[in-house]
Amino acid sequence: MSALEGKVVVVTGAAGAIGRAAITALKAEGAVVTGVDLRAADDTEADHFVTCDLTREDEVADLYEGVAARFGRIDGLFNNAGAAFADDGSTLDVDVAVFERTLQVNVTSVLLCCKHGIPHLVAGGGGSVVNTASLVARMGSAVSQIGYTASKGAVVALSRELGVELARRGVRVNSLSPGPVASPMLEALFSADDVARRMVHIPAGRFGTAEEMARAALFLLSDASSFVNGIELVVDGGISAAYVTPED
Repeated sequence: MSALEGKVVVVTGAAGAIGRAAITALKAEGAVVTGVDLRAADDTEADHFVTCDLTREDEVADLYEGVAARFGRIDGLFNNAGAAFADDGSTLDVDVAVFERTLQVNVTSVLLCCKHGIPHLVAGGGGSVVNTASLVARMGSAVSQIGYTASKGAVVALSRELGVELARRGVRVNSLSPGPVASPMLEALFSADDVARRMVHIPAGRFGTAEEMARAALFLLSDASSFVNGIELVVDGGISAAYVTPED
């Protein structure tokens, strides 16, 4: 029997590439999955799908109460929802409203999901929380997205503190920092020049896939990582380890 057999997991950002891949991976391991997104997505493999604005506390509270009432418990949270905006650029000229909106979508939503989701994990004896951050939480970028970078650094710090705070209540909290992932969001956001500037720094010579990120989240959500807590798991194809990019 899989370590996730029968576990109830809530995946936010479920209409996106990583969210969809995570739902598929969790279902393959026997989990019961609720997918959540601002957009309706009836074509995921989730057992249950909820549309929700994760920046609104009343909606988030109702979301987790509803999942717990429907399935009797909640065992895991994959707080994966987030956004990057095309007009989020350099600190020198970014619109403060764009910066604030980015933090609201990427940080406040994670805070609210933890605030209203984790009590259900505690009530069931514990569980695992994975919050999606990003490689840019630890590395600066010459192609700046200052709001996105700041927001993902906050997710790493928030996750670390929650992991320490809640460890003796049976709840593990970790962050997952993907490197560049081949996805519709990235294709819409990056020009060919942007892609080329990033690709030269990737030792693997390619962007990651949503499925690779989903498998990393699956590890952190499962009992296979039962003594892993408060860490940032970086899945970046070796970018953060590279000083000189290898020759072809």
